[in-house]
Amino acid sequence: MATLQDIGLSAAVNLLSALAFLLAFAILRLQPMNDRIYFPKWYLKGIRASPTHSRGFVTKFVNLDWRMYIRFLKWMPEALRMPEPELVEHAGLDSVAYIRIYLLGLKIFVPIAVLAFLVLVPVNYSGKMLDHVLDLTFSDIDKLSISNVPPGSNKFWAHIVMAYVFTFWTFYMLYKEYRIIMTKRLRFLASVDRRPDQFSVLVRNVPPDPDESVSEFVEHFFYVNHPDHYLLHQVVYNANKLAKLVDEKMSSKNWLTYYENKYDRRPSKKPTTKTGFCGLWGTRVDAIDYYKEKIEKLSEQEAAEREKVQSDQKAVLPAAFVSFRSRWGAAVCAQTQQSSDPTIWLTEWAPEPSDVYWDNLAIPYFELSIRRLLMTVAFFFLVFFYMVPIAFVQSLANIDGIQKALPFLRPLIAMKFAKAFIQGVLPGLVLKIFLLLIPLAVMAMSKIEGYTSYSSLERRSASKYYLFVLVNVFLGSIITGTAFQHLQQFAHQSANDIPRTIGVSIPMKATFFITYVMVDGWTGVAMEVVRLVPFVIYHAKNSLLVKTDQDREQAMDPGFLDFATYEPRIQLYFLLGLVYCVITPILLPFIIIFFAFAYLVFRHQIINVYDRKYESAAAFWPDVHRRILIGLFISHILLLGLLNAKNLKSSTPLLIALPVLTIFFYYFCKGRFESAFVRFPLEDAMRKDTLERATEPTLNLRAYLRDAYVHPVFKGGEMNPLYNIVDEEEDAPLVATKRVSQRNSRVTSLASPDTPDNIV
Repeated sequence: MATLQDIGLSAAVNLLSALAFLLAFAILRLQPMNDRIYFPKWYLKGIRASPTHSRGFVTKFVNLDWRMYIRFLKWMPEALRMPEPELVEHAGLDSVAYIRIYLLGLKIFVPIAVLAFLVLVPVNYSGKMLDHVLDLTFSDIDKLSISNVPPGSNKFWAHIVMAYVFTFWTFYMLYKEYRIIMTKRLRFLASVDRRPDQFSVLVRNVPPDPDESVSEFVEHFFYVNHPDHYLLHQVVYNANKLAKLVDEKMSSKNWLTYYENKYDRRPSKKPTTKTGFCGLWGTRVDAIDYYKEKIEKLSEQEAAEREKVQSDQKAVLPAAFVSFRSRWGAAVCAQTQQSSDPTIWLTEWAPEPSDVYWDNLAIPYFELSIRRLLMTVAFFFLVFFYMVPIAFVQSLANIDGIQKALPFLRPLIAMKFAKAFIQGVLPGLVLKIFLLLIPLAVMAMSKIEGYTSYSSLERRSASKYYLFVLVNVFLGSIITGTAFQHLQQFAHQSANDIPRTIGVSIPMKATFFITYVMVDGWTGVAMEVVRLVPFVIYHAKNSLLVKTDQDREQAMDPGFLDFATYEPRIQLYFLLGLVYCVITPILLPFIIIFFAFAYLVFRHQIINVYDRKYESAAAFWPDVHRRILIGLFISHILLLGLLNAKNLKSSTPLLIALPVLTIFFYYFCKGRFESAFVRFPLEDAMRKDTLERATEPTLNLRAYLRDAYVHPVFKGGEMNPLYNIVDEEEDAPLVATKRVSQRNSRVTSLASPDTPDNIV
């Protein structure tokens, strides 16, 4: 059990660590040689020029202007200066909606913290119950929690009233923010520039046809069922093997550049490498000749694979991107059922081209359900087996357990500083380390499940990661921590007394979560702004691979906003704040500092660093809203159980109303707002189409859309996909409305091999 001294040491260590990272960032960002690390977004936009040009030798690398060092903290007000409409235009609505999650945390918890410290902290401190308890381990911080109020006391009515106040305040802020984000989304979709995904849908599970190819069948189907709006389509190819060859070839080119640079610096010695795995074993050969031969061999394999994909009909998948003449036509197709058989001709909005995860388009549709079932089982075992390291982390927070398991550490633990460090810093740090691999694991599971866009992959991974954090970090820490601290009591108490022990002990886990918030929320966010990994990678590439300014641009890695990792972490802080605002309010200031600090840091990163991987117009907000309400629901259930353990059963009817109200509020908001995040209004689509026709009457939409959904490895004129070209001025040809063989159809497929002049 961490004491007040342990928490103080943890706060000091994490504050000093955060300040050290911020100081390092403030100095590193001023150096010209680091400009592309800390301001890559402006380089991508073509606004910022390299400060290393037209300078002396020393000033190319080091900033010698002492006045800049005096104003080294000016990045903080600059991060807050850009107004939100300009930020939406600069970074996109996804980024703005994301940082508004931190702002929402401040709006919810600052007023709650003020009320909790004015009302609940004095009530808890005046309870004096822990002064008379001898069989429980507690600290001075626990005297400010609900554990300090004796069972059956009328003081608990203050907690019940505050629970209602906090709940309705959370409802109000969530409703208000949901409405704001919905309004911003609709305004953004109405004003955003033309994009291919506005006119396109993804069609999956195209049924086989004995007379026509997939491309011909798709063309025929949409000419029949969408004769006035269908424009063109692009079938999907299984180009995964080709993409791997292209990646391997690019990697070999990088190695060739590295060894050529190495040879240029030391012409007297030719570089060598081994032919085995990663150059670790095998025959030693001339590195430059080896990679030249390897690149030539890969080029031949690549050309052969391109020819195979182009000519082999088996490489064509039963899926296609279909584009329409208007947004209205695409909206109708994407949001309606295309066939009487609900398992074929499945349509959904196409992701924007940069959002498409091409690897998963090759997965047969019938496999998706099986894959998702298997990944659900795998995720269950991941959560279950990860309880072991969580229990280990909780054992670190229990000094008695450490002394029993590792008696040789008793002299070290006897030192006050070492004891304070073990209980105040080590548990949160070890938990942070154990969680590093989880985002990678859940993202791999989501990819196996077959989602076809990066945005859907990140939302699915975020859901898994949130569930993992909820079960293991929150519930697992409480259960295993309570068991470690009171194992002897559990062994000797009757079954009727165990709920009381748990009820008293759960609030005391706030000290563990305080240490975790400081490690992850304070030091972790400060590390984010320093960008240690991109810093090392950029300078390594710059010294080993860069020859030209174009190489330097490629070495620059702005990174992306990792929604799948960051958003579940935010949700943990919402969960902790909502659970402990009534039980142990002393946790709230630590969470508020996290939200404020993270808002500042990520606003800076979004303005200066992160590039947009895709733009979903804040489509993830319903998930954010739902998870916050899940945290609120859990807080109600735990408070209900806690007060029952405190012999206040008369409060049960009042407390049962809270989770019921939360469920009602969720469905109310779902019906009020969620449709705006999953459907595109036909009214808005028609308005944009009408405005576009009036302002751009000569727009060649076909030329705009024809290359939008070509696989990246085919772009650049290396392959001629089968497009369906019809003169813009021609009326759509008449076709039979009943499906017949292609030989008897009144429309000859324009993608047919019999009409080579129409293939581009």
